[in-house]
Amino acid sequence: MGRGVGAFQSSKSKKRYWVTIGVLAVIAALSTVGLLAYNIPVEFGSRGFWLIVQRRQNAVIAMAIVAVCQAVATVAFQTVTSNRILTPSIMGFEALYVTIHTATVYFFGASSLLNARTLEMFLFQIAVMVGLSLVLYSWLLTDNTANLHAMLLVGIVLGGGLASVSTFMQRMLTPSEFDVLTARLFGSVNNADPTYYPVAIPLVILAVVLMLANSMRLNVMNLGRDAAVNVGVHFRFHAVYTLVLVAVLMAVSTALVGPMTFLGFLVATLAYQFTDTYDHRYIFPMAALLGFCVLTSAYFVLNHIFYAQGVVSIIIELVGGLTFLVVVLRKGRL
Repeated sequence: MGRGVGAFQSSKSKKRYWVTIGVLAVIAALSTVGLLAYNIPVEFGSRGFWLIVQRRQNAVIAMAIVAVCQAVATVAFQTVTSNRILTPSIMGFEALYVTIHTATVYFFGASSLLNARTLEMFLFQIAVMVGLSLVLYSWLLTDNTANLHAMLLVGIVLGGGLASVSTFMQRMLTPSEFDVLTARLFGSVNNADPTYYPVAIPLVILAVVLMLANSMRLNVMNLGRDAAVNVGVHFRFHAVYTLVLVAVLMAVSTALVGPMTFLGFLVATLAYQFTDTYDHRYIFPMAALLGFCVLTSAYFVLNHIFYAQGVVSIIIELVGGLTFLVVVLRKGRL
């Protein structure tokens, strides 16, 4: 059967998509309720009960922000680069996050890392990450000889250089300072501060709305540079526009909870398998919902069943890394 009119190959594919969305929505709802209300050691409805629910709610909000940021940013980034292996982490966002925190401990001591958990520091991290991206993207936009692959290579080099600087400074720290720093460098929703939400949530909503509004151009760009140019899409301009939005989403996610290297890759890969469509208007919601389900389910199972709160991000990174290896081995190339 050939592809019919619309985003899906057939009515069966469309029905399967909405059934999958429904199942994931149920899983997300159950996981959310479980995270909020399961195993609370006080009477239901009491003041203590609602205080615990409110505290847990902050973690669930952080999971939702991270899921949306990682999912939308990764799908859009892979579309612009025409490569389903690359992720925004390649641009050095996480290396920059590690460098900022390592330098804080190196120059001002471990106590300064705790004192630096302020809204101003959060905004500073976002500004530095987005600023670094804008330097790279403006070069891509203004230099006629520049290309996307060269920009990616520069990002890899910068990320590697920052990682080397961080490693050097970490070796100079005392064991106690290194322990404090290491705890912060693990990606965890426990790193999120609710005082950041009034800034983080509007930024994420704005970036996602703009990305969704640009979905039709992303569909065309997914065909490749030549095809997009032939139908009248200014590929370079819209590539930079998309990458700026990707930078905002990744900066918010990384500054809020820390590095989540393979989460975006994992949910984007699963979204491509479950959607069976080229249309980003359907891929983005699927990827975001998958990301939320992965995070909430993992935290619920590991926190309340296995009582292993510290290994959630490690398990997610392990599964994401294995998925990355499987995809690379199946494709036979990067």
